[in-house]
Amino acid sequence: MHSTTRPYADSRPLTGWFKSSYSGGSNGDCLEAARGYASVPVRDSKAADGPAVVFSADGWASFVGAVKSGSLDA
Repeated sequence: MHSTTRPYADSRPLTGWFKSSYSGGSNGDCLEAARGYASVPVRDSKAADGPAVVFSADGWASFVGAVKSGSLDA
């Protein structure tokens, strides 16, 4: 497993990206996360050469749990 502990200004060197199953349909609101890292890199799928935000594993699990429970709905 690779280690990441900082944000990346250019996420292209990271590998293992997959589109979130919770990403919006046709409106382009898509999030990608990368597998295989101790922390969880996340980026906007429309900006593959853009920045990635890196979550701790616990922080990412909390975020995903909030999305699944609907507590982040507007």
